Amino acid sequence: MQWTLEVVVVPVSDVDVAKEFYAEKVGFVLDHDTSFGDNRFVQLTPPGSGCSIVLGPKLEKVAPGELGGVQLVVNDLWAAHAELSARGVQVSEVQFASPQGFRAATEEDDLNNAGFLFFADPDGNSWTVQQITARA
Repeated sequence: MQWTLEVVVVPVSDVDVAKEFYAEKVGFVLDHDTSFGDNRFVQLTPPGSGCSIVLGPKLEKVAPGELGGVQLVVNDLWAAHAELSARGVQVSEVQFASPQGFRAATEEDDLNNAGFLFFADPDGNSWTVQQITARA
């Protein structure tokens, strides 16, 4: 049996603000924006991903801003940093995970599996972006 992770619920205080952030700034593709009753579901998918996010204030018992540990993977962290910065996302500098801990990355560092950057949405939900260019 194959198990796939297809949706991560992101609790937000303002669905419209979050929708704009993820679509316009982060670059996720808007799949749908659906309302029924008192509920509104906005689903967006990172380009090339099989997993989407669903935004909403009443979807989970987690308060807006408490989501963490969600990780995106890219094959070029420098390009991801440039794209997010150009879109207006406040993003950390590119970090290298060395045996001594995180430090600012340099062009000479092999970022495969060891390169990271971090950002948060308007509610404070935190995201990690990791570079993976080759898998074991």
